[in-house]
Amino acid sequence: MSEDDFSEERKVRGALGRVLSSLLIMAVLGIVLAGAGIFYAQTEMHQRGPLVEGKIITIKRGMGSRPIAKMLEKEGVISSAGIFMAATYVLRSSKGSLKAGEYDIPASSSMAEVLSILQAGKSLAYKVTIPEGWTTQTALLRIAANKVLKGDISIKPAEGTLLPDTYVFQRGTTRDALVKRMQAAQKKLLDELWDKRQKDLPVKTRAQVLTLASIVERETGIGSERAKVAAVFVNRLNKKMRLQSDPTIIYGIVGGKGKMDRPISKKDIAQKTKYNTYQIDGLPPTPIANPGRAAIAAVLNPDGSDDLFFVADGTGGHAFAKTLKGHKTNVAKWRKIERQRKKAAAAAATAKTDMKTAPAPKVPNANSASTSDGKTAPLQLVKPQN
Repeated sequence: MSEDDFSEERKVRGALGRVLSSLLIMAVLGIVLAGAGIFYAQTEMHQRGPLVEGKIITIKRGMGSRPIAKMLEKEGVISSAGIFMAATYVLRSSKGSLKAGEYDIPASSSMAEVLSILQAGKSLAYKVTIPEGWTTQTALLRIAANKVLKGDISIKPAEGTLLPDTYVFQRGTTRDALVKRMQAAQKKLLDELWDKRQKDLPVKTRAQVLTLASIVERETGIGSERAKVAAVFVNRLNKKMRLQSDPTIIYGIVGGKGKMDRPISKKDIAQKTKYNTYQIDGLPPTPIANPGRAAIAAVLNPDGSDDLFFVADGTGGHAFAKTLKGHKTNVAKWRKIERQRKKAAAAAATAKTDMKTAPAPKVPNANSASTSDGKTAPLQLVKPQN
C-alpha cells in the first residue's frame, strides 16, 4: 500500500469515527431526552388535577382517544390532552381502552386517576324501584316518568309479566330496554323455581302460577304469611271452592289502576266481572298485579296446612281457620276491632272539632291585673323613688 493510499484510508476511518461518535452522542442525548420526557409525563400524570370541584362528564359511544382527551382538557378535567392521550395508548394493552359512560370526576383528580376511572368503566349508575304488587300500568308510569331513561315505551307487557325489584342502569338506557330486562328477570326466576315446585298443584302452567301469585301478593305484605295464604287458595282450588279474594274485586272494577278510593261495598262483591272470584270459579283470566319472588315461591311451594279461610287480625296480619265455624269466630273478632277503631277515630275527630270551636281563653291586658271578682283593673304604675 502506498503512502497516499494509507493516508486516504486514515481519512476515511477518521470520518467514519466522527460519524459514529456523533451518532452515539445523538443516541445518548435521545435516551436522556426520552427519559426526561417520560419522567416529565409521569410527573404530570400524577400531579393534582385542575378541577376545583367534582364534575360530571359524558363519554359518548364511538369517541376515540384523541377527541376524549381534547374534551377533557377543554372541560378543565386534565391539564394536557397530549400527555393523557399518550398514556392512553401506552396503557391500552394492559388496562383497556376508554369506555363510554357518564362519570363523576372528583375534584383535583390526577390524569392517572381520570384515566383509571375511564378505563375501568366506573360510570354513574341510576336506579328505579318497582314495588311488589304493583300493576303493570303503574310500573310503566314510573318508568315513563324517570328523567334519565331515554325513549318512549313502545312495547306493551302483559299484566304480571314484570319482576318487581330495584333495577340499576346507566344514562342512555332506553325505557324499552329496561322493560325487556324486567320481563327477562321474571322469566328467569320462574324457570329457576319451576322445577322445584310441589307435585300435584292445582296450578298447572306458569301463567296460572303468576295469576295465583299475584293474588297472594295483593292479599298480604307479610313475608312469613305468603306460604300460608298460598296454601289457603291452593286448598280451595283443590276443593272446587271459589277463592273469594277482595283484591280480585278491585281489579275487576278499576283494572290496571290497581286501587280504589273507597272501601269495597256489598254491591261490588255482587258485581260479576271476569276477575271477581266471589262470582267466578277458579282463577281470573290474568294476573291482577306483578308478584314478587316470595309470592311466586309461595305458590309453587305452599304451606302444608289445611286452612281454607283467613281474615285480618288487627295486627297487620291474618287469622287462619280450617273450618267455617272457626272463620266466623275470627271474623267476629275482626269486626269488634273495626268497631273499636271507628269509635276511637270518631272520638278523636270530635275532640279535634271541639278544640277548633271552643272560644279562645281571655288573655289579660299587659297593663291590667285581675281583681278578686275576676274582673280586671288597671295596673298602678309605681314611680321610682328618688
